[in-house]
Amino acid sequence: MTDGAQDDGCPYRPIIGFYHAAHCQGKDLFARIAVFVRLTGEAPLTATILDGKALSETIRAEVALEAAEFIAKTGVTPCLAAVLVGGDPASQVYVRNKQKACEKAGLLSQLHRPPAETTTEVLLALIDRLNRDPAVHGILVQLPLPKQIQETRVLEAIAPLKDVDAFHPENVGRIVQNRPRFLPCTPLGIQQLLLRNNIPIAKANVVVVGRSDIVGKPMAIMLMQRGPGGDATVTVCHSRTRDLPALTRAADILIVAIGKAKFLTADMVKPGAVVIDVGINRTDDGLVGDVDFEAVREVAGRITPVPGGVGPLTIAMLLHNTLAAARLQQG
Repeated sequence: MTDGAQDDGCPYRPIIGFYHAAHCQGKDLFARIAVFVRLTGEAPLTATILDGKALSETIRAEVALEAAEFIAKTGVTPCLAAVLVGGDPASQVYVRNKQKACEKAGLLSQLHRPPAETTTEVLLALIDRLNRDPAVHGILVQLPLPKQIQETRVLEAIAPLKDVDAFHPENVGRIVQNRPRFLPCTPLGIQQLLLRNNIPIAKANVVVVGRSDIVGKPMAIMLMQRGPGGDATVTVCHSRTRDLPALTRAADILIVAIGKAKFLTADMVKPGAVVIDVGINRTDDGLVGDVDFEAVREVAGRITPVPGGVGPLTIAMLLHNTLAAARLQQG
């Protein structure tokens, strides 16, 4: 290490410090890493994979144990009712996986499948019936809905105590005030992934790419709250963000949820950063995320794969929320 240099854990620091003055004036860190490779013949370390599938199995086992205790105590089996409008193949797979997960955890599940031409009023009538059914504890409406259906009206119609996706305005407001009833499944899964892998969140610079109501907005709110799993400094980026790469390169934790295959490239990532890929895109090469995985894993410190990263955790947290809903409704 050169005189006066700090050891900040970066494997490139000694060679960067030595080589910078003579050869790297005006170049960014990625150019310096390229210099390191040329001088040493070594590539940067490959990122550690954050295995969402393995963690989801752990969480599902926890839910199964807690559900068994709840059933033994109350005689009530938590039940999730899923509503799938039409026959979208991807949505069918998602719903089927959720049903299987319920069964493995000892929970009940229902599947309601109105045809694709269903109207808003017909769907609202189904939601009302499920709201009034004491045997149903959680209601999940699979999105997206057909264009003729008013999605906002449908989501607002779900009883807040049965809104296990946490999309109802009442539940969203409670999240903002840091007194949640439920937390949205995907952001909650990401938060658990960070916490259970001992990734520091407090004081971290977090960049969330994407401002959707399902992932981006609640994720940012959750990570900025006071307390465990929060206290981060959060930047939310979107399609109107100026100089996006400059912001993403500043992130200690980078969460990408925009639905564009391999959008995030290696030159947009700070070496050693934690990269969470929420995207699921179907391409000619199969399922890929929003992150250019093979390239970014050579820069990042930790990274989630697609598939096997965030997706399984979303389902695990849905089970968690369904059990929580049953507890709330039992008083």
